[in-house]
Amino acid sequence: MNTKRPSPRTPRAHIGIIGGSGLYPMDGFTNLKEVRMTTPFGKPSDAIILGTFHGMRVAFVARHGRGHRTLPSAINYRANIHALKALGVTQVFSVSAVGSMKETIRPGDFVLPDQFIDRTTQRDNTFFDQGLVAHVAFADPLCGALSTVLEKASQGVSVKVHRPGTYLCIEGPQFSSRAESFLYRQWGVDVIGMTNIPEAKLAREAELCYATLALVTDYDCWHETEEAVSVGAILSIMHQNVETAKIVLRHALELAKDLGPCSCQTALEHAVITPLDRMSPTLRKRYQVLLRRHLSTTLHSKKRS
Repeated sequence: MNTKRPSPRTPRAHIGIIGGSGLYPMDGFTNLKEVRMTTPFGKPSDAIILGTFHGMRVAFVARHGRGHRTLPSAINYRANIHALKALGVTQVFSVSAVGSMKETIRPGDFVLPDQFIDRTTQRDNTFFDQGLVAHVAFADPLCGALSTVLEKASQGVSVKVHRPGTYLCIEGPQFSSRAESFLYRQWGVDVIGMTNIPEAKLAREAELCYATLALVTDYDCWHETEEAVSVGAILSIMHQNVETAKIVLRHALELAKDLGPCSCQTALEHAVITPLDRMSPTLRKRYQVLLRRHLSTTLHSKKRS
């Protein structure tokens, strides 16, 4: 596999995959290249792997870095999302391990969430700081069209797939206490994890379609007849489900290419409060990738006036 730094001739990608534990580029990918990137928000978790799948260019990010080196709270979510945006990605499939909070969602099942509850406190959860303010709508935090693609791609696999669902994201790295687990059950959430927030928030700010394939590995620690969650139990179930997840993603990639424009891709249309024509050159450079469409419109209007 070649390793290179991005240049104007770096192959671009349309679809991104952010993978968690055990999920790395799948069989069937060709022309693999590693691209090491630096963004205005720092470096991504690892080199971005670019590959071709059935004629489509796909960019893959190992969320924790290869070898699982980075804690959930220490992941540079902003750099990961910014790097995908810079490469031309418009759609992102996120894959992550979660715990089940309901009896009917069993370890080994897949969940396609449609909502999040954010219990994190230590993470940079917006691109818009240092003199630029934007408030994006987040009522429906996942892309419905992309989630439907995952649902259709899951048809025919041996794993039970649940949709919709609410994903509760905790800070970690520790798992929940039993009292916390019982509390979250009372809230009616479906799964619990540590990584999809602020990832989903940043994807919306970057005007990317974003959908989650959540792999259920355990019952957290609320279940009376099952052992409390442990890393050993998680890895055992993960190894069983990773190959099935790869099958689902391969089908999803084929289906996603037929999707048309989506409202996720215009999320900043009326969200930026700070006048763009007053941005300093430093800010303009910092946000060039995220606001390219909006900045070009502002510049064009200014020239005409």
